[in-house]
Amino acid sequence: MQKAAASTLQTITANRLSDGIVVFLGAHDRWVERISEARVFEGPEAIAAATAVGEAANRARIILGPYAIDVTTGPRGPVPVRFREKIRAFGPTARTDVVAPAFGESVAA
Repeated sequence: MQKAAASTLQTITANRLSDGIVVFLGAHDRWVERISEARVFEGPEAIAAATAVGEAANRARIILGPYAIDVTTGPRGPVPVRFREKIRAFGPTARTDVVAPAFGESVAA
């Protein structure tokens, strides 16, 4: 007998068209900047409905490129599974206080 696959948890992400900021689908179909405020969807029907909300916002030119991402739930809300999505949700992986600036400027502390 084959074991049933666990249901995948997902949220919808995109970029806000006005400024390019990463956003997530939150409560009341609002686009929020913090993944901690993102709604989590489970099951094909819920994910399809959430994706449809994203596509409607894309057509209305509110956001650009909506897509579903796999998440787990943590103590502070959803956490992306894939590394790429973690960067989109939580920011750069380099310490910005030690990254060499452009055009040869010094990194004086």
